[in-house]
Amino acid sequence: MKRRQFLKNAGAFAAGGAAASSLAAPAIAKNKIEWKMVMPWPKGAPGVGVNAQRIADMITSASDGRLTVTLYGGGELVPPFECFDAVQNGSADIAHGTPYYWSGKNSAFHYFTTLPFGMTATEMASWIRFGDGQALWDETYGSFGLKGFYAGSSGVQTAGWFNREIGSLNDLKGLKMRIAGLGGEAMRRLGVSVVMMPPGEIYGAMQSGAVDAAEWVGPWNDLAFGLYKTAKYYYMPAFHEPGPALEVFLKQETYEALPQDLQAIVKMAVTAGAMDTLSDFTYHNITSLKPLVEGKGVAVRSFPDEVVSALGEKSMEIIAETAGKDDLSKRIDASVRDFVGQAVDYADLIERPMLRQRSMVWKQG
Repeated sequence: MKRRQFLKNAGAFAAGGAAASSLAAPAIAKNKIEWKMVMPWPKGAPGVGVNAQRIADMITSASDGRLTVTLYGGGELVPPFECFDAVQNGSADIAHGTPYYWSGKNSAFHYFTTLPFGMTATEMASWIRFGDGQALWDETYGSFGLKGFYAGSSGVQTAGWFNREIGSLNDLKGLKMRIAGLGGEAMRRLGVSVVMMPPGEIYGAMQSGAVDAAEWVGPWNDLAFGLYKTAKYYYMPAFHEPGPALEVFLKQETYEALPQDLQAIVKMAVTAGAMDTLSDFTYHNITSLKPLVEGKGVAVRSFPDEVVSALGEKSMEIIAETAGKDDLSKRIDASVRDFVGQAVDYADLIERPMLRQRSMVWKQG
C-alpha cells in the first residue's frame, strides 16, 4: 500500500472518531440483513484491516447478499478502543479486534489474545479450536452477552523500535514505550513508562518524541507504517506476543437469531479468514524483513539474557495475579498452563531441532 494513502486512512483512526450514535437493531428488509462491522485498525491496514475486509466480503458473498457486512475502520463509526462497547450497545453489529484491547472489562481477556512467553500462533489456534479455549472464551464473553470467534494471528511479533540500545536492565528505566498487553505491565515493573495508544498514532508519537520506543506487529506492518524512520534499533523477537490471536465478535443473541445456514456462513467465513490472516502475515513478514533491514539501514538487536530473565520473572508474577482474580480466571489459567507445558516439551523435542537442522542445511555452503 502507498504510504500516503495508508496515512490518510490512519488519520481518521488516530483522531479517535466521533462518538457513535445510538442505532436500532440490524436493518432487515425483505429477509436481507445488513450489519455494520467495526475494528480498531485503519481500513486497509496490512494483515488486520485487509483480512477484516476479506471476512466481511466473504460473509456477504457466501450468503448471496442475504447478510451484508459493511466494514468501518477505526474512528469512522466508533473510536478505535470502543468497538466492544459499540457491539454491546448496538451501535455496531459485529467487530474485528483482539481480546486484550478490552481487558479493562475483564483481565481474563488477555488469555484469549496472548500471554508473555506464551503460545505460538498454531498452538493458540489449536487450544481454542480443539482444547478448552473456545468453551472458556464463550463463558468469559458470555457474561457480557457476546460471542467470540478466533480470526487468525500475526505469528511471532517483534519487540519493537527503540531510539537507543538496550544492553542492560538499567537501559529500560525511564524509557517511554508504547506496548500493549501484559507485556506492557512487565515493562512497567522494570521501570518503563508505558503508554497505550491506537496503532494509527504510533508513527506520530515516535516522530515527535512523545515515546522513545514502540511495538506494533512485525516487518510487514512496521514497513507500511514507516516506523523505521523513527528509530534505528529494531528488537526481535517479542517476548510479549509470541502468537497473538485476532477475533471477530458479536452479540450472542444476534448470532443465535440468524437462520442456521447464515450462522454456519459466519462461522466458516471467520475460520477461513483465520487461515488467510496467518498465511498473509507469515508470507509478507518474511518477504518484508530483508527490504526493511537491508534497504533501510535498520540495526537488528535482541534483548540480552538479563533483560529476558527479568521480563520472564515479572510476567509470571502478573499472570499469577491475573489468574487469582476469580474462579473463571483460575480455570482458564490452569488450562493454559497445562497446554503450554506440553507444548514446550513438544517444541523442545521436535520443532526447535527441526529449525536448527533446517538452518544448518540451507545456510551451509
